[in-house]
Amino acid sequence: MTAIDTNIAASFMRVLRQAVRPPHLRRFWTAVHEDGWRLAIAKARHFLGMQWRGSAHTVLREKTDSSQKSPQYLHGIWQELARGNAFHVNAPRCDTNHRFVAIIGDLNLPQCRKYRVEQLAGFWHAQDIACEFAHYEDLPRVTRLLSLATHLVEYRLPATPLTEMLRYEARRLRLPILYDIDDPLFSVSAYETYGNMNAIDPMMKQHFVARAPRYMSMMNGADLISVSTPGLAQHAALYSSRPIHVRRNFADPVTLTEGARARARRPARDGAFRVAFASGSKGHEVDLAEIVDVIEPFIMAAPKRRLLMLGHINKGTLPKALLARTDAMPFSTYEAYLAALARADCALMPLANDLFNQCKSAVRVIDAAAVSVPSIVGPVGDMASMITHGETGYIAQNPEDWLTYLNFLTNRPDRATQIGEAARQTLETEWSGQASTHIIDPEILEWVKR
Repeated sequence: MTAIDTNIAASFMRVLRQAVRPPHLRRFWTAVHEDGWRLAIAKARHFLGMQWRGSAHTVLREKTDSSQKSPQYLHGIWQELARGNAFHVNAPRCDTNHRFVAIIGDLNLPQCRKYRVEQLAGFWHAQDIACEFAHYEDLPRVTRLLSLATHLVEYRLPATPLTEMLRYEARRLRLPILYDIDDPLFSVSAYETYGNMNAIDPMMKQHFVARAPRYMSMMNGADLISVSTPGLAQHAALYSSRPIHVRRNFADPVTLTEGARARARRPARDGAFRVAFASGSKGHEVDLAEIVDVIEPFIMAAPKRRLLMLGHINKGTLPKALLARTDAMPFSTYEAYLAALARADCALMPLANDLFNQCKSAVRVIDAAAVSVPSIVGPVGDMASMITHGETGYIAQNPEDWLTYLNFLTNRPDRATQIGEAARQTLETEWSGQASTHIIDPEILEWVKR
């Protein structure tokens, strides 16, 4: 057996072990009950495919008792409190000297957990406000946090019997509730015009569309809503009359530290000019296709130009000539991603102009700036908000602009280095989590502090 055969066999056994784990089997049967056989099988295929690629993560321990995920978990406690005339809380906790923010969310997506949960917890700590977070299925921890909290943030939760039980408990405790979301998961119109959906199983798309009302229901049951971009705030206003405020993603200490380390460890220059394109999820080949007619002749114009593709990439969508000049690194850890990105001379961030992408945040600009790599971005989404054109990157308004800025950076490597360093400095001084209005709306701060 060759080394390749051995690796394939090892990967197969790893995926098989994951498939037969009791928590995953229970989740599959729950999906069968709630969504039917066809969709449950499609979801299982999607999950196992992520396992095969090494990109599936979970924050729940394997030994979590299934009874701890029951939507009846709190019923016995409620009944006992009600019989003892202790069910109702007379007044919310209002000690002005103590604030405790509990974040309850879906933590299974690493990037989402980093930017919307861990980052927010660090932000509140910097404001001298206590904050802890928990996965919504970890009910012992969730109920403990609710018992301590003065404020509740619900992140990316759909309405289900389980989340509705937690919302009921929060209302019983009279906690003010903020609902946070960073994609238009509530929007059927955004899904139906989102080109990236063509890269996934049609049954999975039906699943996402079917769940959209559940997200809208949770949004509209909160006191106020926070989102990651002004574009998402504008779109969410079509679905909710609740107050909607923006809390942009920013560079946390981990990002700045790992970015500096990756840049310091960058291999010595070998004369190649590398253009990076990163994809954190499936389907972003649709975005790259927006400028592939520019990228291909640019890369092919000189022998040492390379396209560096990072993350979830279907290389089969590339022209053959460009594919031969492409280096690909699959989805991996954040540290490995930054190490690969640091090798680039610039990073490209095109987005197809659709409703979903108009809500996109600037996390890819943050990543590139963390490793001192200049970005070229398009006008779609919120990425341009982090770019000072010509100083920390470039904003391409049309296909010709992409080629113009690529040629400039190629011909002026000294200037490319200066722009990358300026992007890093701006990241540290303006986008590192301070309580400024361009990062967080004052109303969110007032919600916690009042």
